[in-house]
Amino acid sequence: MDPIFLQIGNFTIAWYGVLITLGIVAGVWVGTRMARERGLNVDLFNDMILWMIVWGLVGARLVFVATSWNQFENIPFPRVLLDIVNLRQGGISIHGGLIGGILVMLYYARRKGMDFYRYADLCVPGVAFGIIGGRIGNIMNGTDTVGRVTGWPIGFQWPAGARAFHDGMCIKNANPDMDLSQYCQQIGGQLVMTAPVHFTQLYGVIIGIILSVAAYFWLRSRIPGWAFWQFWLWYSILRAGWEETFRLNPLTIKTYLNQGLDAPGIGLLTDTQLISIPLILVSIWMLIRLRRKGAPAQTTPAEITA
Repeated sequence: MDPIFLQIGNFTIAWYGVLITLGIVAGVWVGTRMARERGLNVDLFNDMILWMIVWGLVGARLVFVATSWNQFENIPFPRVLLDIVNLRQGGISIHGGLIGGILVMLYYARRKGMDFYRYADLCVPGVAFGIIGGRIGNIMNGTDTVGRVTGWPIGFQWPAGARAFHDGMCIKNANPDMDLSQYCQQIGGQLVMTAPVHFTQLYGVIIGIILSVAAYFWLRSRIPGWAFWQFWLWYSILRAGWEETFRLNPLTIKTYLNQGLDAPGIGLLTDTQLISIPLILVSIWMLIRLRRKGAPAQTTPAEITA
């Protein structure tokens, strides 16, 4: 579990970036194939995807910085500006990336006259693949999206060789609810965080796999937008209800917290959980509207099947 994929001198390439890139490439390949099968404009789709990636990264970073400002507030100006734009240090928000990508699609729908939902549906597999790659990258990084300490049998004890995890977790955190340094011990001359935690990175990988499989069935619908809103519904449910419940994130509203060696390792409510509530409600509402509206009167065979 080493965050570095390749290092040449002082230049490094992280596993996180490599794996997300692979997910995006796979998603573009699937989306392009579906666009061709459905008789859509492949060149327009590929051009749009390029800008979605660019502005998705911008949105992902901006939302992360906004929701994690405590990591930047004590950095002097102008160095803080360099740290904000330095993606190589990690820190992006999936929700921010999705917002950035959607804004690009809305722009194309307005300026190019494209059918928003027909093209948005094609992006669903790629987003699911990106979630898988990103969460595997989080495992390699060690310190990303860590789970709460738990006494449940499902608890995962990180191996002593995962130094990125132990070095990060053994630094005292000013927030006592997120401080794992109390569980650190000197073993073999190195600090090791010995407590079992929820393997939330793996939970995220499984969520990505579930969404990838589900996308295959959602895309069989003849209703444009069906896959798009199903993705938002189930990603929000799975992320907020499963992964985020056990993840070591600060609680925006301290509704419930029960973590430790003799506890389940549950925390409510985080920023993501609060954001997910309106997303779930809007997604359900939109799916009901789409079902009532039904499929377009005229469709081609290529548009019917994914």
